[in-house]
Amino acid sequence: MELLLVRTYYKEGTNGALFINRKHIGFTIELPWVMNIHEKSCIPEGRYCLNARFSNKFQHHLAIDRVANRSLILLRPSNNANIDLKGSIAPVSYLTGVGRGLYSKPLLDKLLSFYYQASERKETFDLIITSYVYDFCRQI
Repeated sequence: MELLLVRTYYKEGTNGALFINRKHIGFTIELPWVMNIHEKSCIPEGRYCLNARFSNKFQHHLAIDRVANRSLILLRPSNNANIDLKGSIAPVSYLTGVGRGLYSKPLLDKLLSFYYQASERKETFDLIITSYVYDFCRQI
């Protein structure tokens, strides 16, 4: 199963739209692109494998595997990228500004449900990140 993230970059942060099976399911917020600098930048565009993860701090969430020159990049709840994301991606149900949104946890729960459904079918759950409309159109 593929989760497609189509990004729009701004100086203050990065917003995105999330799609599964050609259906828009929500949005994302991230730090701005700053050359993939640890804790200051969103991660590079590309294809990543997602895996379920649990921590006391974030509870159930998803880990984004094999990000170049980065570690512990997560898909986890947050409503303000610049306050607490440090390079991770937060799904949000509504955007309220650049790098800001609302109702992150309900959308993360939906993504976790998709992950576990794919896992039961022995499928991988991949995240594809792009900013190009052409790439997006090829995916759908």
